Amino acid sequence: MNQEIAECKLQFKVQLSATRRGARLARLLATEQLRSWGLPFESAAHVIAELAANAATHGCVPGRDFRLAVLSDADTLRIEVTDARGDELPAPKAAGLRESGHGLVLVEALADRWGTCRGPFPCKTVWAEFDLPMWGR
Repeated sequence: MNQEIAECKLQFKVQLSATRRGARLARLLATEQLRSWGLPFESAAHVIAELAANAATHGCVPGRDFRLAVLSDADTLRIEVTDARGDELPAPKAAGLRESGHGLVLVEALADRWGTCRGPFPCKTVWAEFDLPMWGR
């Protein structure tokens, strides 16, 4: 799904507190929405959990929320998490002995594509896409 595609068949958007509780709620709400749409949600739920946790941990600015958007057309499921820290764009860390920092490696492994974009100032959006035809749609 290109960003140029303005109209999606299915859209779910929610703004949540940039806390661990908000990140957990993002996963729960989005999973239920995907289930109600009849879309596969297992891999997407993991990606949502990682991106929301990153927004609550690394993208947190006191007093600012993060936004979750789940969008779908006939071919693509897109997950977007926008936080208030546009000054640093995330990158996956190489696998190693560290206990943390592997969330984007998981996102990269599960999603067909992922990336980041800046804006609107001072925010950034981390997105991930899944091709739906591979899931039998």
